[in-house]
Amino acid sequence: MVEISAGPLSLGLAPDVGGSVAYFRLERGDAAIDLMRPLSDADRRAKNPVGAAMFPMVPFANRIADNAFSFGGRAYRFAANNPPERFHVHGTGWRSAWSVASAGRERAVLELVRERPDEPYSYRATQTFVVRPTALTVSTTIENRGTVAMPFGFGQHPWFERAADVEIRFNAGVFWIEGWDHVASERIVTPPELGFTTWRRLPSARRNNCYGLWDGRVEIRWPSRRMGLRIDAEPVFRHLMLFSDPGRSDFCLEPQTNAVTAFNMMADELAGYDLGIIILEPGQSAGGSMTIAPFAA
Repeated sequence: MVEISAGPLSLGLAPDVGGSVAYFRLERGDAAIDLMRPLSDADRRAKNPVGAAMFPMVPFANRIADNAFSFGGRAYRFAANNPPERFHVHGTGWRSAWSVASAGRERAVLELVRERPDEPYSYRATQTFVVRPTALTVSTTIENRGTVAMPFGFGQHPWFERAADVEIRFNAGVFWIEGWDHVASERIVTPPELGFTTWRRLPSARRNNCYGLWDGRVEIRWPSRRMGLRIDAEPVFRHLMLFSDPGRSDFCLEPQTNAVTAFNMMADELAGYDLGIIILEPGQSAGGSMTIAPFAA
């Protein structure tokens, strides 16, 4: 475990568990408040990133429909990586052990170099975590280590506690309808009943949808705790994924660059809409940062 802190905020990292965050905590008085769902001891021992507080999505976010896409006149195939799901999801970064490039009192850098001849992508990724007394900043970078241009994306996948009174708020102009096997089927203007422009509780039904034309800010508050959390992401993060299941004790709000199933829609005519795909030539890199800050609610 790598641990960094500043003032009342502390962060634990589990590099060998998919380069994930194990916990993000706020000391308030004599109590330690988990701002994300913490990684359990059992999941840590099992090296299970699904149980992490937050894990990275590289070299793209969300699913590859039918485990294949075409780009540059070539077809690329992927292995399913999250059983019992049929499709490859979130790339290979979260299923890899990362190394610690550097670690200090308030700052840590995790690195992953993944170059395998049997996989479509060869890349180097870094995550830089900086804790200040008022906020955590997470910066993600991705470099194409392959020999041809490839479409890339990235994001972060945090988990939060689903308390009975939790509320969320964000602005997004597009809503992607979830189709068969959790892939996107249709893009529509976000209707009021599916939006969160004002504070609203989580849906009473399951929701697993991508929001586009996101303005880069999402807020969460737990009134009974008098606590909230604000995420501010740079413009490269054009999409926000909401996963909410009333049968679970947690939920997700995932800032990401690319739309869900974006790599399967590259050839489609989505006139005027930016899928958030980043084309990198060999040796080129891209990145972006987000800040996660608690506030009194």
